[in-house]
Amino acid sequence: MMFKRVGAVTLAAMIAGLAPAAALDRLKVAVGGQKGVGETFPVELGQAAGIFAKHGLDLDPLYTDSSGETLQAVISRGVQVGVAAGFTGVMGPFSKGAPVRIIGSTFTGGSQLYWYVRADSPIHSVADAEGRTVSYSSTGSSAHTSVQALLKYSGVKFKPTPTGSSPNTYAAVMSGQVDVGWAGAPFGVEQLQKGEIRLVWKANAAPDMDKQTIRVMIAHVDDLKARPDLYKRFVDAYEATIDWVYSTPEGLKAYAAWASLSEAAAHRAIEEFLPRAAVDPRRIAGLDEALDDAVTFKYTASRLTAEQVKELFQLPAK
Repeated sequence: MMFKRVGAVTLAAMIAGLAPAAALDRLKVAVGGQKGVGETFPVELGQAAGIFAKHGLDLDPLYTDSSGETLQAVISRGVQVGVAAGFTGVMGPFSKGAPVRIIGSTFTGGSQLYWYVRADSPIHSVADAEGRTVSYSSTGSSAHTSVQALLKYSGVKFKPTPTGSSPNTYAAVMSGQVDVGWAGAPFGVEQLQKGEIRLVWKANAAPDMDKQTIRVMIAHVDDLKARPDLYKRFVDAYEATIDWVYSTPEGLKAYAAWASLSEAAAHRAIEEFLPRAAVDPRRIAGLDEALDDAVTFKYTASRLTAEQVKELFQLPAK
């Protein structure tokens, strides 16, 4: 009798061992900007390192050319999550009833976006850009908001010019089609190290931009309400990936490979352009200024009300 019982338990254990692991929840993620650019590294690095899998998720990332494209992908439900959408750019469609909500931050402050020129350019400051072409990616992007803020703050009459992605902008600068290019670190940091381009200013040249959350994570409101735990796990895994990159040699090495940088340039990118506090997904800062900017730059017809703000932000609890 005892033998039969042990055998049954052993057989049950063997069957359990052969059973497949619990299926992971699949999430399609639209990532704003080109691969290897900006603060979006947690999506790919966390997936490759198995961090999202530990949270029961399997990501299917795709890269978009602009914040507007990321926003539309979420609104149309082509993806579940949008990463690195321009904050003020999200406010506009939301104020008109678009079913989009903010579930986290991807960047706060003005240290990551920067503007640069060719090494032989006569432009050395914002004042030198008078009458010159100054690039941004697309309407509604954080780069666009930063350029508009600098126009307002500096009083310098340069010519804002849309140039698309960081790689496209770099080609336009080096060929002389535009005078001042925009970039989101880590893109271009290797070229800065080598002296091929020269940094002229960062987004924090307009003081308001230095204390604001400028890019966010977004989700469609219907799916967010139907599956809140799914989005909580996404933000938790995103944050855990950031901790891994910033605190371990393996994480830094993975980041350098993702960004196509030497480890020295990768370290500079993190220290100078992407400090840990700036990429905290649970940090929303400078909200009053952002709400005012949305009106000033005509993203919204009027300032969002307290009730609208409460509805827009659906950050999962830690």
